[in-house]
Amino acid sequence: MALYNRINGKELKEKLQHLQEERTTISFYKYHQLSDPKAFRDELYLLFDQLHILGRIYVAYEGINAQISVPTASFDTFRSQLFSIPFLNGIRLNTAVDDNGKSFFKLKILVRNKIVADGLNDATFDVTNRGKHVNAKEFNELAENPDTLIVDMRNHYESEVGHFKNAICPDVDTFREELKVVEDLLEKEKDKNLLMYCTGGIRCEKASAWFKHRGFKNVFQLDGGIIEYARQVKSQGLENKFIGKNFVFDERLGERISDDIISTCHQCGKPCDTHTNCKNDGCHLLFIQCEECAEKFAGCCSTECKDIIALPVEEQKQVRKGINKGRQVFKKGRKLKDQLTTQSTE
Repeated sequence: MALYNRINGKELKEKLQHLQEERTTISFYKYHQLSDPKAFRDELYLLFDQLHILGRIYVAYEGINAQISVPTASFDTFRSQLFSIPFLNGIRLNTAVDDNGKSFFKLKILVRNKIVADGLNDATFDVTNRGKHVNAKEFNELAENPDTLIVDMRNHYESEVGHFKNAICPDVDTFREELKVVEDLLEKEKDKNLLMYCTGGIRCEKASAWFKHRGFKNVFQLDGGIIEYARQVKSQGLENKFIGKNFVFDERLGERISDDIISTCHQCGKPCDTHTNCKNDGCHLLFIQCEECAEKFAGCCSTECKDIIALPVEEQKQVRKGINKGRQVFKKGRKLKDQLTTQSTE
């Protein structure tokens, strides 16, 4: 059998929307030295494909990073099979907080140089000398300490829709960029408590070791990230210090943690925290759009893109032929915001 999906993505997405099967979205990661990532990738694909698992998984010499959707009825079987892999036995599975069962529409397992693009040379520091893991209760206690600096280790478009109260949220596009920005920003604060968090914990694993290497004395990381924090807060009746949505990298694009809406529509400025991708296949810009603007612009980021998707399909292909814009993300506080706002008022 082919160890990859051969069906058109749009067909798979359409099929998923009509699927009645209940599914559970989970994520997990593990730093572990793999001798042959390609062979492990192929074995994992065979196993997950048989279990009808969908999702996106990165495999590298340093381990695995997975976000997947599992048929709820066969969840126990999946867990048993996963735990049969020695280095993954007993691994924590982060279950989605706000799950509609339609997070992924195909199975994609990629071999990468790293499971998270951090730009670090792991040979220059001890990657196992990580910060202290703290649970939700301990996080809340540390957050109340005046000597604690809470740092969001995610990208700007993630923290824009939700973050912890009083957190430092750097305006960065990538994790690689953030490591340098945070270090420079807190250069004179190395004796304070550095309390970091991210979506599921994986970025903080490497970041905490790096910051300890760079001289930070008291480094802490939220164990399991925002996802596990939300679960513990609910089950233990703790104060929820996270406001807004937790951005997720799947079809949902977000899961609600609190009822607060802390961001605005990038086109009209109304309170809104719904991320979307521009419907123009030649754009696919990731941005925040309210229902009114979605209707006005037909799900597009601009009048230009709206006009393009109104063209016949073949003409659309000609318009974008030879153009590769790569992955585009709305840049908060930058020129693109002014462009979108201007277009929305035309």
